[in-house]
Amino acid sequence: MFYRKVVKRLLDLLLAIPMLIILLIPLIIVGIIIKLTSEGPVLFIQQRYGRNSKPFALYKFRSMTNKAPVKANSEFEDITSYVTNFGMFIRKTSVDELPQLWNIIKGDMSFIGPRPLAETDKEVLLLRKQNGADQVLPGISGLAQVNGRNNLSDEDKAAYDAKYVAHLSFKVDMLLTVETFVSVLRRDGVFKETVIDDEIDLVNNEKKS
Repeated sequence: MFYRKVVKRLLDLLLAIPMLIILLIPLIIVGIIIKLTSEGPVLFIQQRYGRNSKPFALYKFRSMTNKAPVKANSEFEDITSYVTNFGMFIRKTSVDELPQLWNIIKGDMSFIGPRPLAETDKEVLLLRKQNGADQVLPGISGLAQVNGRNNLSDEDKAAYDAKYVAHLSFKVDMLLTVETFVSVLRRDGVFKETVIDDEIDLVNNEKKS
């Protein structure tokens, strides 16, 4: 409980603030490239739902065209037709997520947690309310992200989010951080379910003993 309420937030700030300072110039360069290569704003700003299902403004680099419809990624038949050339690069490398460092500093998000969802993901948001998965800050990455991302059903996403909240600890966050880095390097974001599940079960068993 102390980790969840105090240490996790402190670690987020200790990491997010230096990262934002170090990456400031590269972020500006990315913004300039986005502006020069496609029409529209540099940032994609959308209302998402965070802890206790409260709305907040999430920041990402815009990777899609102005003609892209507003709906969940899983609902697109061919999302690549709406992604810009540079947008494809920043999506594959997860560079589009870096403006969320500001969300972390503001206290809207954490590095690890259930992914903040928009109104287009009503089913998952409802399931999170029911299973308690909305009781922590959402994260840039989390248990559902390293186990399939958009390939998961709404029920599976909510179940993974609830499992993360139930077993939230420093060790689990570190494991998910490593899994996230590997996911970014592989550019696929898909991992075998049993790997992280076994680790969480191990943490749970250690707590009981």
